[in-house]
Amino acid sequence: MIDIKDTPHFSTEDAVRLVEELYGIKATAEPLPSERDRNFRIDADSCAQYIFKIANAHEKREMVEAEILTMEHLAVNTGLCPRVIAAKSGERLLDVADAEGRTHMARLATYLPGITMAEVKRISPALLHSLGACVGEIDMALSEFGHPALHREFQWDLAIAPETIAKHRKLVEDQELGELIDMFCDDFEKNVVPLMPDLRHSVIYNDANDHNVIVGGGEDLYSRNQSVMGVVDFGDMVHSITAGDLAVAIAYAVLDKPDPLDAAFHIVRGYHERYPLTESEISALFGLVCMRLSLSICLAAYQQRQRPGDDYLGISQEAIKRTFPKLADIHPGFAEAVFRHACGLEPIAKGQRVVEWLVKQKRDIYPLFGRELKDKDIVVLDLGIGSPLVEGDPDSGDESELAARTFELLEATGARFGIGPWAETRSVYLNLAFGNAQPYPGEYRAVHLGMDFFTEPGTPVFAPLEGTVAVFNDNAEKYSYGPVVILEHETDLGESFFTLYGLLSRESLDGLEVGQKIGKGQPLGVVGTSDVNGSWTPHLHFQIIMDLLDAGSHFPGTCASREWPVWRSLTADPNLIARVPSRRLPQARPEKSELLSARRKRIGRNLSVSYSDPLVIERGWMQHVFDATGRRYLDAFNNVPHVGHCHPRVVEAARRQMGVLNTNTRYLHGFLLDYAEMLCSTLPDQLSVCFFVNSGSEANELALRIARAHTGRRDLIVLEGAYHGHTTTLVDISPYKHGGTGGEGAPEWVHTAP
Repeated sequence: MIDIKDTPHFSTEDAVRLVEELYGIKATAEPLPSERDRNFRIDADSCAQYIFKIANAHEKREMVEAEILTMEHLAVNTGLCPRVIAAKSGERLLDVADAEGRTHMARLATYLPGITMAEVKRISPALLHSLGACVGEIDMALSEFGHPALHREFQWDLAIAPETIAKHRKLVEDQELGELIDMFCDDFEKNVVPLMPDLRHSVIYNDANDHNVIVGGGEDLYSRNQSVMGVVDFGDMVHSITAGDLAVAIAYAVLDKPDPLDAAFHIVRGYHERYPLTESEISALFGLVCMRLSLSICLAAYQQRQRPGDDYLGISQEAIKRTFPKLADIHPGFAEAVFRHACGLEPIAKGQRVVEWLVKQKRDIYPLFGRELKDKDIVVLDLGIGSPLVEGDPDSGDESELAARTFELLEATGARFGIGPWAETRSVYLNLAFGNAQPYPGEYRAVHLGMDFFTEPGTPVFAPLEGTVAVFNDNAEKYSYGPVVILEHETDLGESFFTLYGLLSRESLDGLEVGQKIGKGQPLGVVGTSDVNGSWTPHLHFQIIMDLLDAGSHFPGTCASREWPVWRSLTADPNLIARVPSRRLPQARPEKSELLSARRKRIGRNLSVSYSDPLVIERGWMQHVFDATGRRYLDAFNNVPHVGHCHPRVVEAARRQMGVLNTNTRYLHGFLLDYAEMLCSTLPDQLSVCFFVNSGSEANELALRIARAHTGRRDLIVLEGAYHGHTTTLVDISPYKHGGTGGEGAPEWVHTAP
């Protein structure tokens, strides 16, 4: 640990003098923050820039020499770090004395242009990906590098983090923070320590925090400063757990992010593309991240006792305190699944094996409701964002109206069951009960992870496979599972998975015990009523689950769309067991890339799609539109903000008229004249004759014809940048079109005014 007396005491003037004496460079200097050294940015008269670094008196010469050699190695192999400049004497490491006569080691390095990541206001997924790629490239280069000095006992070494934390844990005065540190340490002991023998070790940079990562690049507002140019400050290098380097980068990059795991996903993906992680490293990674932040809190508590006036020591602490509870809410198993997905692996390693086993058991599975479901037994419901079953505001979440329509449909078709499919993004979930835990505004847990069987209360439910009772409970809160039973099953390879049966009757829980054996075909209970099942329409909610993630009876039944690739591995298709005739179920939704490809094939390219990442819009309501994931957008862009989308008065008027007559104006009809009279009553007397048209372009064409007929003239004055429509004549008078890309300029009769 560095004592304050070991810190170099050099002024800005000292730095200017030393750089000129030792390197022959006339310059100005500006001090930079550091935990234990003295750093200056040097601006030479020649316009070149450097970093002048003076080490603390505690630093060992062999360690500083190792830094210089490492930087040289990385500069040659990656270009992602500065190079140390030789002095006039030819040496790259020099001894300098401070005013008290103490000797310190000094060196001058090239300046890495850009700004620190800490200064960037917008941290995009592309920047996070670039950060991961940078650290991966550094680790790949360092895998072939070694130095005896880097095999050291070091306080920031994650390999010995539990011992370091134990030494300083009592100095953390915040009780809640301390309890979270204890929890992360317990998780580390349970989940990471057993993996230690399988983890790769190498020299690591070990300090990719946002004050050491330099970013730049990009020419426009969107891409500016969204690429990592390199890293600085190599004083924390150590021979340790290779994946610890990535863990450090993640730990600081996720601070104060709305969703830390989403941010980490992009970093892991970038790293893995450059330097592939092993499966053991992926499993250990989340625990290493949490331990790095726990270590930071404990060491900061110690260092601030030693140097109470040094603000740099607490530079990340408040952000860590704000982020810690978010990390505590993430199950390590889910984090591992997300990281596996980032690396292109199946999120749940056993998931595909369990699915393959269930496919083999097809003939031995007992029907959920005692007999096989035939075509006549079922009607498949559309509860999606654009569903006609959901009328009006999709964000209203009016379950009672949906219930009435569902059972009307069952009665009309004579079916016993209304099937609510797996993987459907449901508009009925677009209410606060399914959105208030999401990190991004307008995002909802709207993707259905189970399969629903809407039917009469009291309908018996049976165990499809032999198993044991893992969990049972009455989740009585609104929009939960109500009485729920979860069974645990085992494949012939000894791999466990679970089935969940929600919205049962309370009596279904009578006599159950955890660990109780349940035979195949044994009754599990009956479908409950709305007054006991969380206010839902009576139905069975059924799921297949690969890992309960310690969630017990509160295992999620829905997820956010951006997390779907992970949850689809955690919760397999329930129809592997339910066996609803597959021809009746909706086809998988096309991916956005498939929609784009089909559009390019069939729709003219000049009809452009907005945004670099196009939106798949499925529903409109008043001032909002909703995309396929259920996310709501305020629409002030389309050509309908005057009355909004699907305004109920407009929809009803159109529906009523379309049901009576839809024709042009060649016939007499009272409504045409009534509408003209109503319209003219709102206008000055001079505007008393109506022409009804179908579009703005048609209106402008007609206005142009009337003006020419009235004046007998052709020349026209238009405003710079104006857009009047997409017919040939209107393009001619629209500078936005004829003066843009592919435009042929204005005709001689069009005159543009500013």
